[in-house]
Amino acid sequence: MTRKLRLCALEALVEGQATRIDIEGHRIAVAMVDGQVFAIGDRCSHANFSLAEGYLSVDGCSLECPKHGSSFSLTTGQPDSLPAIKPVPVYDVSVEGDDVVVVLPGGEG
Repeated sequence: MTRKLRLCALEALVEGQATRIDIEGHRIAVAMVDGQVFAIGDRCSHANFSLAEGYLSVDGCSLECPKHGSSFSLTTGQPDSLPAIKPVPVYDVSVEGDDVVVVLPGGEG
């Protein structure tokens, strides 16, 4: 079962920047690229650093870990470069009115 929750206000996101949001035990990096909102796990699978503090590549639609430079796809969560080899979670996210809504795994929906 999944849960659909308000993640943040759409106006809280800045185009071309990532933001870390903690919600119900999930650390999520949220980014807006060309008006589209993406949400992936905020912890680098290699070094456990915050991806939201890294570099957002709008051309490559990826987020780079600030510690060792591994880059993660915003659409698949797959690492595009070493040293990371494991993907990070990708969250289903949508815009509903003025809110960004995320679907979280588990719990009652």
